Amino acid sequence: MADVITYRDAVAEGIAREMRRDPSVVCLGEDIGAAGGVFKTTVGLYDEFGPDRIRDTPISEQAIVGAAMGAAMTGIRPVAEIMFSDFLACCWDYLANEIPKVRYMTGGQVTVPLVIRTANGGGLGFGAQHSQAVENWALTVPGLKIAAPSNPADVVGLMAAAIRSDDPVVFFEHKGLFASKGTPAPPEHVVELGQAGIVREGSDVTVVALASTVPTALAAAERLAPEDISAEVIDLRCLIPLDVRTVLTSLQHTSRLVIVEENPYQGGWGATLASLVADEGFDLLDAPIKRIASACVPLPFADALEERVIPTTDSVTDQIRRLMAY
Repeated sequence: MADVITYRDAVAEGIAREMRRDPSVVCLGEDIGAAGGVFKTTVGLYDEFGPDRIRDTPISEQAIVGAAMGAAMTGIRPVAEIMFSDFLACCWDYLANEIPKVRYMTGGQVTVPLVIRTANGGGLGFGAQHSQAVENWALTVPGLKIAAPSNPADVVGLMAAAIRSDDPVVFFEHKGLFASKGTPAPPEHVVELGQAGIVREGSDVTVVALASTVPTALAAAERLAPEDISAEVIDLRCLIPLDVRTVLTSLQHTSRLVIVEENPYQGGWGATLASLVADEGFDLLDAPIKRIASACVPLPFADALEERVIPTTDSVTDQIRRLMAY
């Protein structure tokens, strides 16, 4: 086994493992076959599993998700790709009003065990319609599970759990992480949906992050260490189920909370987490909860402007310093 693997290769590896294990798993999406995906996240799947299980589709998000829904209702486990998460808006009726309600409305007689994969987030200068972090869209919909891995091993482990889930899962792969490298996942690796990970232990402040903000938070923690500020960094991994317990346990010894999210500040998932902590762990806090999120503006195309909108190591470091001085 290689010493390291890229995030994008881990996507293909995670899907391949589940396709080898379960013949009911199929993939569909735009250019995912011989082309290997626009982000090269499905390279090798077409050669191994063929056109019956790796299916290219027209450029129609409604067709992709609608076909996946129907297939899932008949016992197939589809993995459907929406190339950019921004275009979940094009199939939003299926995602918000159909797929998550079937199991409930049929009293459990029909399940929809599908995964909708999508490339999410900014940081690459793709402009306002191809750079949004939209986890908060899915967060508003009862009946969906939401996964957003930050490293290659979690890509594989969460993919396994997502494909095996009998509930629909929206799986956000971050575009800015595709080229990043990490330790490969061990054989049979599964990461339970809703289980956060402590990626750095600390004693002074709890920093909660997701996907691309995890390496940002870790970089800020490293920068603050020489200043005798010890930051504990938690990778949520999932938004639904949401592991509030791990956050509250951390606050028992840090007493300070910083939430770093790429979603816009208005309506971001960090607001939900902050409200839960205030409701269930207010007595653990020695300072106000601090949220660091993207500005409520369309994502700029220019790099210099985009850096002003989304959280950066500098902005996270500065806000942690301010909180520690409270």
